[in-house]
Amino acid sequence: MPALTAGVENQGLNNYVPYEGATVLRNVISISANGANTGATFYQSNEFTVLQDAYAIQWVYNDCSLTDNQYLFITSCIAKTVYGNYEWTNKAGWERIKNNLIMLPESDNGSINFGFMESFIAELEAQRVAELEAYLSVTGLKDTQLSFKEEQALKDFNNTHWEEYNLEKLFGKSTRGKRLKSSDRISGSLPFVTAGEANEGISDFIGNNVHIFSANTTTIDMFGSAKYRNYRYGADDHIAVVHTENVPMKASIFVTSAIHKSSHTGKFDYGHNFYAKDADDLDIMLPEKNGKPNYEYMETLISAVQKLVIKDVVAYADKKIEKTKEVIKK
Repeated sequence: MPALTAGVENQGLNNYVPYEGATVLRNVISISANGANTGATFYQSNEFTVLQDAYAIQWVYNDCSLTDNQYLFITSCIAKTVYGNYEWTNKAGWERIKNNLIMLPESDNGSINFGFMESFIAELEAQRVAELEAYLSVTGLKDTQLSFKEEQALKDFNNTHWEEYNLEKLFGKSTRGKRLKSSDRISGSLPFVTAGEANEGISDFIGNNVHIFSANTTTIDMFGSAKYRNYRYGADDHIAVVHTENVPMKASIFVTSAIHKSSHTGKFDYGHNFYAKDADDLDIMLPEKNGKPNYEYMETLISAVQKLVIKDVVAYADKKIEKTKEVIKK
């Protein structure tokens, strides 16, 4: 059973535990009570349990049960009030936030307008699914048929020979971003990367004259969390940039996941930050061929994995679009 702790990745669900002896929850709102993302709020529609550093709240009015869409709407209203307004030293525990007020749509008779919530979320979902469908078509991602080479890469995975490589020897010295206070940021279009998981660490879009890092590179934040960037960006001093520019894109994604496995181990935190020098000392495991990293295999394997994942997304989009058409006909 999925277990909830503090965090934003996978809606705070980060491991699995036995059902035996656990308190099983479903159709509730979860709130992170600890960590850098304290106050992160999600609707949990499937069964899960709470371990620590988070909690769940449930609609209390038995005479009026909420639909999934209504729960989603209310969750976003709670998040707007809570998330970002609390921090490490002022955590969003229930006793601290339970008296906070949230804004909800109101009917003409003064009651909560649940009908508006339902239709609003349904319309948003229809719009997003249509955009997803268009994106999949334009990018060619609707083609989820594995090639012979991709099928072979999946079959060969357990028999692949791996070797340990030092990051600096592979990609040269890593680069550290520079501090740019929030008050000094000018609104613009350049993604600015800081530490954190929300929005993949993009905290702002700026127009400042800062060093611009190339696309197809990997960032590692102060906690050791690595992320692949397929766009140009700026970064603050809590970010180390690994220069994977000359590696094929899908191979770079593979390398990023190998970096994350080595760097995001719990060793780094607020008291012990990850810096560029730590990236230079980092060793990662990669597939090897003829004494070198086998980037061709990495590229093929990531392409295969992408198709397998996208296959489910395509099926989801098709199902939702068909459902929307049926509603429109009615």
